[in-house]
Amino acid sequence: MSNTAIKVENLSKIYRLGEIGTGSIGQDVDRWFKTKVLGKEDPFLKIGEANDRANKGNSDIVYSLRDINFEIQQGDAVGIIGRNGAGKSTLLKILSRVTTPTTGKINIKGRVASLLEVGTGFHPELTGRENIYLNGAILGMRKREIDRKLDEIIDFSGVERYIDTPVKRYSSGMYVRLAFAVAAHLESEILIVDEVLAVGDAEFQKKCLGKMGEVSKGEGRTVLFVSHNMAAVQSLCNKGIMLKNGRICYNAGVNDLVQFYTSDYSQKNSVFINDRKGLNNDINLISVRIKQGTNNDVFYIEEETSIILDFKLETQQKSVSTSIHLNCMGAKVFCVGDDSLSLDKGHFTMEYKIPKNFLNTENYSIDVYLIFNVTDVQDQFDEVLSFKMEERADRKEYVGVIGGVVRPVIPYTKSIQI
Repeated sequence: MSNTAIKVENLSKIYRLGEIGTGSIGQDVDRWFKTKVLGKEDPFLKIGEANDRANKGNSDIVYSLRDINFEIQQGDAVGIIGRNGAGKSTLLKILSRVTTPTTGKINIKGRVASLLEVGTGFHPELTGRENIYLNGAILGMRKREIDRKLDEIIDFSGVERYIDTPVKRYSSGMYVRLAFAVAAHLESEILIVDEVLAVGDAEFQKKCLGKMGEVSKGEGRTVLFVSHNMAAVQSLCNKGIMLKNGRICYNAGVNDLVQFYTSDYSQKNSVFINDRKGLNNDINLISVRIKQGTNNDVFYIEEETSIILDFKLETQQKSVSTSIHLNCMGAKVFCVGDDSLSLDKGHFTMEYKIPKNFLNTENYSIDVYLIFNVTDVQDQFDEVLSFKMEERADRKEYVGVIGGVVRPVIPYTKSIQI
C-alpha cells in the first residue's frame, strides 16, 4: 500500500487581474464550451504570464501557480517557502479545497485540517465551544470523538474563560489560539498551517511549533507549514519546497533548502532605483548600498560594514525618518533608524555602520522604510538588497560551523588555577 499522502500533478492556477471571469459573458461561454464540452486546453493558458509582482506585464492573465508537481509521504513535515507573491498561500488553498485549480490533478489520502487565515472555518455568531463541534463535523468526526478531545483543545487554546462567548468578540490572537488548537487536536491525517501563527504571541508560537513537531514526529501525521522564519522551518520540517513566481524552483531536504533560499539573496550588494516615488510623491528613494572600505564584492565579519541610503526630498519636511531592518533566515536581527529630522528640499545620504566582529557568516537581507511624522510610512522596500558575510582564515576559533545570526566578540577572563 502506498505511503503517499499528497500527490500533485501538473497543477496550474490562473487569475485575471482586476476582474472576475473573462470580462464578458461571450468569452465566459466560449471558455466553458472549449474546456468542458470539447475537452480542449483553456484558451486563457496561452496568454497567461508568470506571477512576477515586481514587474508590469503585457497581459492581465497571470499564473499564480504553473506546472507544479510533487509528492509528500505520510508523516513528512514539509516547509513551503518563497518570497511574498510566490504562490504559497494559493497552493495551500487548493490543497485545502478552498479554491479549485485551473488545470492538473491532486490526490489526497486522509482528512485535511487547515489553518490558512484568522478564523478559517469559524462562524462568527457561534461560541468557541460550538465552533469546535462545527469544525469537527466538517472533518467528518462524530460528536463522541470531539467530546473526547474537547477539554484538551480548550486547555491548549488558553481561552477557557471565553469559550462560551461568540467568536466575533475574540481578538485576532484569541481567534488563532482556538483555531490552531482545533486544527491540531482533531483527528485529521494532514495538517496545513499558513503564516497565520505570526498573529499569536511568542509563547503561543513556541507552543504551536512544539505541537506541530509532536503531530508530525510522534503521531505520524503529515504537516505542511508555510513560514518566512527559516529557523522555525528548519527545526520543524524534514523536507521543503521553494516556490518562485508560481513555480517550484527547489525541492529537497530542509537543510539544503534553507541554504539555497538564503544564498538566493546573496547576489545584490547595491541597488539603484529610478522613478520610485513615495506615497505622496514627496520623497524619492534613489539607491541603497552595502560598503566595506573599498571592497564591494566580499564582506568580512572582521571589518566595519556600512549601509548607505540615498534619497531625494521634493518638498520641505519638518519630520523625516529613515529606518533600516536587517534580516537573517526570515528573522529580524535588528532595526535601526535616525531621529525625526527637519529637512529642506534636496538630496540626502544616510549612512549606518555595523561594527566589526558583530555579524556571523550568514546571508542577510535589508528592508528600507521612509517615514514622515514618526508613523506615516511614505515608502517601504522589502528585501531591497542582500549580502553574505564571510570570515578570514585567522578568525576561526575552531573547526566547524558556529551557530547564530550574530557572532560578537565578547571579552572574557580566563580561569586561573590558584
